Order: sequence, then structure tokens, then C-alpha cells
Amino acid sequence: MDVVTTETILESISDGVFTVDLDWYISSFNRAAEQITGIKREEAIGLRCSEVFKSNMCEHQCPLAKTLSSGEPIINQTGFIVDLSGKRVPISISTALLKDSDGKIIGGAETFRDLSELEQLRKLRARSRFGEMASNSPAMQEVLAMLPVVAQSPSTVLVLGESGTGKEVLARTLHQSSRQKNGPFIAINCGALPDSLLESELFGYRKGAFTGADKDKAGRFALAQNGTLFLDEIGDISPAMQVKLLRVLQEQEYEPLGAVKSEKTNARIICATNRDLEKLVVEGSFRQDLYYRIHIIAISIPPLRDRREDIPLLADEFLQRFALLNNKSISAFAPEVFARFYAYRWPGNVRELENVVERAVVLCSSETIGERDLPTEIVQDSQGPEGRVQQVSAASGTGLDVRDARREAEKVCIIDALKHNRFNVTAAAAELGLHRATLYRKIKDLSIVVHDQMSQ
Repeated sequence: MDVVTTETILESISDGVFTVDLDWYISSFNRAAEQITGIKREEAIGLRCSEVFKSNMCEHQCPLAKTLSSGEPIINQTGFIVDLSGKRVPISISTALLKDSDGKIIGGAETFRDLSELEQLRKLRARSRFGEMASNSPAMQEVLAMLPVVAQSPSTVLVLGESGTGKEVLARTLHQSSRQKNGPFIAINCGALPDSLLESELFGYRKGAFTGADKDKAGRFALAQNGTLFLDEIGDISPAMQVKLLRVLQEQEYEPLGAVKSEKTNARIICATNRDLEKLVVEGSFRQDLYYRIHIIAISIPPLRDRREDIPLLADEFLQRFALLNNKSISAFAPEVFARFYAYRWPGNVRELENVVERAVVLCSSETIGERDLPTEIVQDSQGPEGRVQQVSAASGTGLDVRDARREAEKVCIIDALKHNRFNVTAAAAELGLHRATLYRKIKDLSIVVHDQMSQ
């Protein structure tokens, strides 16, 4: 096996790295540092670092000076440098002491990551919008394109998607743009109630229908008259309840408990579920005729991990809302927060992102939400490509040598990120914590066959 030198490692990583001696003269400068700053290493080496970087931190807040003074490393401090063309580049900085073989301090080392692409993504305004629904994601374009036509139709709609993707928000959006928009929007979680209670909640009851029914009560169908009734978690209702609901959808009438005659309904019905109804039909736990009745128009909302372009849009919206509710003057997220957000998988989808931002607003003690305000699981689960490569490599169990295992693991991570982002290289690079040019180079070096739809 070839010996991997320190220089080889520094040249292969995507972060800029440079070292200085105790007089602040640059002694090494890797390839990524050249790419980010636009300055060749032969020009940088021998200059003072302040002459090369022209950073907002050089004079009074230099992270490397703090490390050399205290002996403590600094991790992910944000700031900016000015590149060769005069452009201001946002960066994330980490520092460490540089020691010789005897342990004597001979200088300092600094790594820096270009955050400009994350900043550009964060500042994007919604390219597509319909009512409360807004998106920058290609994965959401088909959904948003359907909504104007679907909203004007009286047909039953089935909204599909994982828990937390925003199914009720979509249902409200349809209602607000529908012919019934001046009527009420009534929602009920069908999976949260037992049959007996669900039936009375949906259809209502008459006085004396059962013990304790001392007066008439209108059900959700009656309350939704001239409006929209949203039946959430429709896949969780019992077979008996499915029969009763099917009759209402077919006949547009229902019978309150204890009533002697049927009541008419003109409520527009929107159903939603996070379950696979086709599978439930095959298994016999969901009626096929009811499935066809509610499946007239189906809209599937992609999970947040497949629409990462929307993370900045949603996070900024939540920040504004919760800052106002908590009476706090928090105006932004630090760039490293979005690096974590892009790398995280969001099993709880938009609802989880909303909860994370609310928590961060409550805990934040400054005007900018930082990594310190994020839950531990998000920081630990978004360690960037190097950490993920190490995890995959350790778990691979293959007969490859270390270099081949790491190479194969890195290839798996990149393909995974490309798929998650529908082969949008900019978004995939953001998820992996890489510069886009670096990701292109890795795709070529690892002989990854890229999908024809890969974004250029």
C-alpha cells in the first residue's frame, strides 16, 4: 500500500487549508485555498495571511490569533474574506496549533469552507407560489402546477405524503382558492378517535340518541356545509366506518345518530394519509370501492429530504413567526446552521424543521441563530461527507483495503446525495458540505455515471 502523506491529504480535501509561522507568514496553502481565494499558492506562501485574506476578522477578531494565544482550537466561526476579484466570500473557519515533533508550537493552521453557495440558496425567493404553498424545489413544481385547477373542481381529493410534510396546509390552500372559499374549513383527525366517537363527531347526534346526549349536536359534515371537510389519516379508520363514509360520499347525505331522516351535505371532501392505501386494499384492510371514491384526484407531497431547496424558505418563514411570538429581535441564521440543515435527513419533515426553529428561537441569546442553538441530533447526524464516509467505511465489512473502502464509501455517499437532490449538483454539494467544483471533480474521479437530468 502506498504511503499517504499529509500533503496528499490536504490536497484532496474540499476545505481550504493554510498554515502560518509565529510571525504570521504563510508556510503552506492547499489547492482548495487557491480555488476559494483565487490566489496561487506560490503567490500566497511567504506573505502575511492578512495580505492574502483581507478578512473582516484580521485586525481584531482573528480566530488563529485567539488559538495561538489560548491554545484552544476554534470550530466553525463564521466571517468573510475578500477574494482576488474583490468579491466578498462568506466562510466558516476552524483553527488549531501547529507543533513540531518535540511538541513545540511553531505556528498555527486554519481550515476554511466557502459558504457562498449556501448563502445564495438561502436568499432565494420562492420561484413558485400558490396560496400558502411556496417552493423553490423541482420536486414541488408538479404539485403547485396542479393546485389552481384542482382547487376549482368539486371532486374529492386525496393528499398523500409522510407525516409532517404539510398535508393540511395543502388542503387549506385548496379550500382558500376554491368555490367554497367563503364557507368554513373543518378538519378532523380520523385516526385519533375510536369508532363510536368518530361517528358522532362526523355525523352529529340528536337529543336522546344515547346516555348523556341531552341536546342536539351538529357533526363535522354539518359544520362544513358550503365549505370543505378535511379528513386526515383516512387510512386509519375501521372497516365499519369505511362503509358509512362510503355511503356519504356516494349519496351526499348522512344520518346523525338518533335521527329519523337523512341530512344533505354539499361539503367538498379532501382526505389525507401517510399510509400506502393501495397496499391496504390488497391486504383487505381498506375497501377498494372507498379507495376509488376518494382517489379521484391524488396529490403526493414529497418529503423534505427530496426538496431541500425549500429549507431556507421554510426556515426563514418559521424564524419570522416565532421571533415575533417570543418578542425577540432575531433576524438570521448563521451560515453553518444551513450547512447542518442541508446535511440532515429530516425524518419529521417540515413539522420537524418548524419545531427545530421554534426551539432555536427560544434558546437563542443573540440576533443570529447559531449551531449552538440546534438540537444535538441534528449536529451529530450532519457531520458532512468525511464523517459519513468514515461511518460507511467502518460498516462496509468488505475485503477492500482502507483506501479502496474509503473511496467506495465516498462514492456511495455522493450517489446518495445526488439521488436525494434529484441530481441537482448545487443542492447535493450543499448537502455534502462540498464546493460544487469539488463535487464535479469527485464525480469524475470516482467514475460516477450521472443521470441525464443532472443540473448543470
